[in-house]
Amino acid sequence: MLIGHENTAVELIGITKYFPGTIANYKVNLTVRKGEVLALLGENGAGKSTLMKVLYGMYMPDEGEIRVDGKKVDIRSPQDALALGIGMIHQHFTLVPVHTVVENVLLSAFNTPKGKLPVSEAAKEIEEIGRKYGLEVDPYALVNQLTVGMQQRVEILKALYAGARILIMDEPTAVLTPQNAQKLFEFVQDFRQAGNSVVFITHKLNEVMEIADRIVVMRGGKVTGELPREAASENELARMMVGKDLDEITVTNVSEGDSFGNIVLSIRNLRVKSARGHMAVDGLSLDIREGEIFGIAGVSGNGQEELAEALCGLRKIDGGEILLESKNIVGKKVMEIIKEGIGYIPADRHREGLVLDMSLEENLILRKFESESFSARGVLIQENIRRYAERAIDEYAIKTPSSKVKVRGLSGGNQQKVVVAREMDIATTALVAVQPTRGLDLGAIDYVHRTLLKAKAEGKAILLISTELSEILALSDRVGVIYRGKIVKVFNRQEAKVDEIGLAMMGVSNDEAQ
Repeated sequence: MLIGHENTAVELIGITKYFPGTIANYKVNLTVRKGEVLALLGENGAGKSTLMKVLYGMYMPDEGEIRVDGKKVDIRSPQDALALGIGMIHQHFTLVPVHTVVENVLLSAFNTPKGKLPVSEAAKEIEEIGRKYGLEVDPYALVNQLTVGMQQRVEILKALYAGARILIMDEPTAVLTPQNAQKLFEFVQDFRQAGNSVVFITHKLNEVMEIADRIVVMRGGKVTGELPREAASENELARMMVGKDLDEITVTNVSEGDSFGNIVLSIRNLRVKSARGHMAVDGLSLDIREGEIFGIAGVSGNGQEELAEALCGLRKIDGGEILLESKNIVGKKVMEIIKEGIGYIPADRHREGLVLDMSLEENLILRKFESESFSARGVLIQENIRRYAERAIDEYAIKTPSSKVKVRGLSGGNQQKVVVAREMDIATTALVAVQPTRGLDLGAIDYVHRTLLKAKAEGKAILLISTELSEILALSDRVGVIYRGKIVKVFNRQEAKVDEIGLAMMGVSNDEAQ
């Protein structure tokens, strides 16, 4: 619905954007009002980011028009957008790590009058903007020495320095601790109260309920609904996002100790280097028992990826022990670890989990094609593979026209189900699940969660690594916080508090917080 121009910051009218083989946006109408926070809600792939990249000049629309302050405009680049007062904070930062804060800010404004100011003058203005909006940061600090939360401040300062009054934020809390997310929300409210506008792109229902004045929901490249926050509920928003109600996942409270079985996976003083050669996992220790989900919470980049790869034989170990049922598996090859019964759901299903141009059948047996069930004298037993695949399709509700189709043609949720089905079968003793619901819709997330709980009920030891704190708290029996390659604190789930976990994620102890 379009409203009076005097109260309208931006209007998108009939925006359509095609990519090869897909329609990312179809005849989308969207109004952003002055002095409001508009939440653009939808699952990954709903078309939210594409729509905002059209507004920011990163994509050209195939149909439709854009109006700013009631006037039709032609936005062909981010520079055009900034000149109109439109800034965008990307999910993945666009900073130059070896430059200072002020150099990064000037670089982004290089073709504007402010980009020509002396460094000292620019630094003073950055400090003034920082004080005004609670975004204080040393203008002369090197970006690579700043925390993730401070780097996000720099991204926001870049836009504000360039004069942005309409700010697009794409999944801005994905890399933040709860405390930093709260500070971000405070900035958003201050910015809005100054008469500016914010488009807040997210898939998190709780964030929408906290931050938005108005909510627009997208699904399949189209707007499926719009409502003010006071008229919204999480159930209603979920229904608009996926087209159906979802049963809430409930996990029976389990106390640590006798309710679990024996220790299945024991990690002792583990040390693992990153691809760049620094110690990413630095003296990490933890135990996981039979029938336990141990969740690891932490800001991305604190050793999670290296830990998972070390456990599954994919990364060299520089010190320490990994004991699986009291047997040290350090130095074993990947296939040997698979035979020991460790399954691995990787963070990136396309890069590590699947071979997209292989069939569903082939992907299901990728890690055990040499077993007697599937091959004899080096020749695959096709009938056994077909029957196995059809059982997995049925058990895991994989939507596919046939077990012979290439997995490239499946939806993201069904691709993930293929990975989960394969690794659950391998995981006779333990499962390492890294970001198992990344990029999935709510229905697929719900299914993966229930599958993990079923594996727990079967007595498997599960290590769950996720940057979604809500996911960790919903599923885990215990939560370990990782910071700079160490587990700095372990919480029983029923005693875990978001604030305390957030402090631990920043490396702050309870004593320091007081």
